[in-house]
Amino acid sequence: MNKLELLKTFVRVSELSSFTQAADSLGLPRSTVSDQVQALEDLLGTRLLQRTTRKVQATQDGLLLYERSRELLAQMDELEGLFRQDATALSGRIRVDMPTVLARKIVMPRLTEFTGLHPGLELEVSSTDRRVDLVREGFDLVLRVGPVLDGSLVARPLGAFPMVNCASRAYLAAHGVPRTLEDLARHRLVHYVSVLGSRPPGFEYLAGDKVQQLPMAGSLTVNNAEAYSAACLGGLGLIQVPLHGVRDHLASGELVALLPEYQAPPLELTLLYAHRRLPRRVRACMDWLERVVREETTLQAT
Repeated sequence: MNKLELLKTFVRVSELSSFTQAADSLGLPRSTVSDQVQALEDLLGTRLLQRTTRKVQATQDGLLLYERSRELLAQMDELEGLFRQDATALSGRIRVDMPTVLARKIVMPRLTEFTGLHPGLELEVSSTDRRVDLVREGFDLVLRVGPVLDGSLVARPLGAFPMVNCASRAYLAAHGVPRTLEDLARHRLVHYVSVLGSRPPGFEYLAGDKVQQLPMAGSLTVNNAEAYSAACLGGLGLIQVPLHGVRDHLASGELVALLPEYQAPPLELTLLYAHRRLPRRVRACMDWLERVVREETTLQAT
């Protein structure tokens, strides 16, 4: 049996934590996927996956093999495409994660540009506002906003999105328009946190080159960008949000920009990946995403 095929099957099961989902993804019977993983375990003389009725989880040996296998398969993919310079020859699967609003507002409306150039590629796009584990969850690329905290990943900075303070017309009619920082004491802030239960930072603004935080009252905390904007539209308080996420609402007059001299620092945007050696298909996707995002950040900076 082809050892590379065994590794590919094992990697897919590890990424999805499911034999059934891996079988569907690979277009194989579930029994074949199970047999291939068992054959790999017999070949290596160790248990790679811990199987329970509810979940499939990699053992310590399985985690080590998963890391090595991803790198090996990437190298093999690169070798296979080394002499195929025709871009249309790109094939295979790419898994990407990005924030929800970024996917809806920027990437998805232009994705046909990329798929049209590379019809042989299969894309899996995850859009979530949580910080995914790139390695454990099997992503090739992650688009992340905010600071990069994981030094083990390779980071490619793409620029930064300008921020805007805003509130709905209904909220401002009921509570007045804040014009100074002192006025904020009479207002409410919709709090945004990546993990519910963590302490929200309050109202943030740049004073020179330093970020200041002003505690503000607020009866609502959310961990989703769509809910954040929706709460503002519903009159629940002020928000501080990337301009691209609310540009349409500002243009329509549903939301009003506030306190332009007290903006939060621009939100950094970064492409993250696990290894410097990447398959050609992943590099092509990365280059396209970088171009699209840089065009957007340049547009908003003008």
